Amino acid sequence: MRAFSLLLLFLFLQTGWAQTPPLYATDAWVRATARGQQATGAFLTLRSAEPLRLVGVRSPLAAAAEIHVMRVDDDGVMRMRAIPWLDLPADQVTELKPGGFHIMLLSLRAPANAGQRTTLTLVLENAARQRQEVTVDAEIRALNALAPNPPHTPRDKATH
Repeated sequence: MRAFSLLLLFLFLQTGWAQTPPLYATDAWVRATARGQQATGAFLTLRSAEPLRLVGVRSPLAAAAEIHVMRVDDDGVMRMRAIPWLDLPADQVTELKPGGFHIMLLSLRAPANAGQRTTLTLVLENAARQRQEVTVDAEIRALNALAPNPPHTPRDKATH
């Protein structure tokens, strides 16, 4: 009986471990669209418990989604391009934000109106090339929305 109890405990612990989220996502949001706009950006902050790759994204809001990066090219011009994946190092924060890494939602199925919500399904791949999906709830924010403000730092006090 004791061996059976230990086996059940082992299976319970294994099941719990397998269900531990591989990724923590915070502040997920999508930029609202103007009338007739067919693409928009999605942004969030990710922290992975283990080394992962973000290899794909889906959303009911769009027919297609791509991982993109904004970079300054050799001519000093900021350019956006699709990338096949985004590495998510273990125990490090990775920000997907305007002007950097982000998700492009393409061929929108409906307007993205501020105040509404949508989901982003993140497709992750671990070192063994096993894939797992994590679905994140995202707020649709106004067109002029920016990334969250950085932590407050007090101004230097002037001395007279």
